[in-house]
Amino acid sequence: MSRLTLHTVDTAPEASRPFVEKALANNGFLPNLIGVLANSPQALQTYMTVSGINAETSLTLPEREVVQITAARIHGCDFCIAGHTAIALKKAQLPVDTVRALQQGQDTGDAKLDAVRVFSEAVIATRGNVAHEAYQAFLGAGYNEQQALEVVLGVSLATLCNFANSLAGSAINPQLQPFASGAI
Repeated sequence: MSRLTLHTVDTAPEASRPFVEKALANNGFLPNLIGVLANSPQALQTYMTVSGINAETSLTLPEREVVQITAARIHGCDFCIAGHTAIALKKAQLPVDTVRALQQGQDTGDAKLDAVRVFSEAVIATRGNVAHEAYQAFLGAGYNEQQALEVVLGVSLATLCNFANSLAGSAINPQLQPFASGAI
């Protein structure tokens, strides 16, 4: 049971309702994260806006999902692990073994994706004060300054979601249960 009110389209504050309706239309169900964030129209608007901006970065969808799954794993957000696992498998078309490795914080065998995972871990662990060697390894994998900041952007988005879910104690929606850590 959620510690925070889990809103529906009908119970969401007026200012949150357009975002809730959009999320429902996009997903075919209302993710519990959206129901929780609806308690603060500003938090929900921030999530929706930053999600859109994050989607416009030069990182590919698979790379962005690496950031999201990595942050969710480190922050202990089972809901976000499941949600981003679903995106990684369905939309980013990542192999199951790759996503399973990401859920467990292990190497995937894909040097580029592993570089994103390791750099994301370093960004989170050091709160951005990444060691020179870790930054150089990220650059050496073919990434650039812009993409380093885009990883920080992705981590900031994940932090909002991960922390909101942890505060609320959000359950994983039934539609996302098959994608939970250990389920794939």
